[in-house]
Amino acid sequence: MRTVWLVAAALLLLPAVHAAQDPVSSETARIDENERALLEILTDVRAARLPSALEKAQRLVDSNPKFRLAQLVYADLLMAQERPVAAFGGEFAHTNNSVSALLDEARRRVAHERQDPVWDQGMWPEYLLQLSPKQRHVIVVDASMSRLHVFANDEGNRLRLAGDSYVSVGKKGMLKVKEGDQRSPVGVYFVTSRLDPGGLSDFYGSAALPINYPNEWDRRLGRTGYGIWLHGVPSSTYNRAPFISDGCLALPNRDMALLSKTVDPGATPVIIADQVNWVSTQEITRKREHFLARLERWRQDWESRDDKRYARHYSKTFRSGNMDYARWTRHKRRVAKQKSFINVGLDEISVFQYPGEPNLIVVSFAQDYRSSNFSTQSRKRQYWRQEDDGVWRIVYEKKASFLPIHFRGIPYSARSKLTKSN
Repeated sequence: MRTVWLVAAALLLLPAVHAAQDPVSSETARIDENERALLEILTDVRAARLPSALEKAQRLVDSNPKFRLAQLVYADLLMAQERPVAAFGGEFAHTNNSVSALLDEARRRVAHERQDPVWDQGMWPEYLLQLSPKQRHVIVVDASMSRLHVFANDEGNRLRLAGDSYVSVGKKGMLKVKEGDQRSPVGVYFVTSRLDPGGLSDFYGSAALPINYPNEWDRRLGRTGYGIWLHGVPSSTYNRAPFISDGCLALPNRDMALLSKTVDPGATPVIIADQVNWVSTQEITRKREHFLARLERWRQDWESRDDKRYARHYSKTFRSGNMDYARWTRHKRRVAKQKSFINVGLDEISVFQYPGEPNLIVVSFAQDYRSSNFSTQSRKRQYWRQEDDGVWRIVYEKKASFLPIHFRGIPYSARSKLTKSN
């Protein structure tokens, strides 16, 4: 073959693609077999092994004719046999938006594969401070890499990477603020339900998992919109462009079907970040222990019935319903005086640092409250902010529950048993 194909240049001369690694679990591979094959083709191209690349590309498109990126790579390889290919996508590279989207997809797939396997080096997403024992998995989305990671929560709160997938997000990018802005949200969310794909249009693919956008923090900040789902893609395609949806997160149907079987509606967290920051296990342990000590002091001070000790854990910006901080503390003072004892038990504690807000932590727990004249059990959620003086204080606190808006837009034909709390 006399000509050199320029896909490496089209990919901005990215360093060599790492060799594909073995799957990390039998249930979900770190990358699926189709992406693995594509990366091997790009490795062959960069090494000028064009006959091998062409042979592998033909096999890939024969087995997956819906994989548009693979089809384009194969077309360029065929064209390169006859004449030089000046750019990725050949003669259409500069005029076709679809080709530009495929080039972006190729860059992101290659960038993900060249990223050091930080999960094998004791590095984890900084958000994962602690999972509840009942949270068997946690989903972390890195929009900058077009990647969705699934971590399994093994016994003893030991995480392991169970798999990952290419994912598409909102066409206008990240940080959803208002309805119709075509952005995907950034934050800590939970899967509300598992929808019946038979009750949905083909557009949503093999499965659909709504999440609770807008969450408590979104609503506090006045963010609007609804109907953010993780879902598959139409049966006519393999995957969608990196930035293509109206705000939902879209996965290839194979990956979405596996993910749907993995999650526990009402329990599985979905952490969506513009860009994931990976930190050491030592850093996560330090942050977790520091925060849990603060949470324990809050619990003890509540039991003390000393309203001043209890109130010091709450920010002056705290609001509860229509009560500001001053009215709320007066209310708590009156309540405490009516009791001869208070006992508070906390269980099933999960702690997550909030994406994009390093000084914000969201904690959820099962609360067993007992006092001399009233007892109750509930699932509670708090948002703690580290304020200017360096002290962590509560800025939001309420029973953890899903709201009607979290189920808005779900057709009745697709509804399974919906979850009221999380």
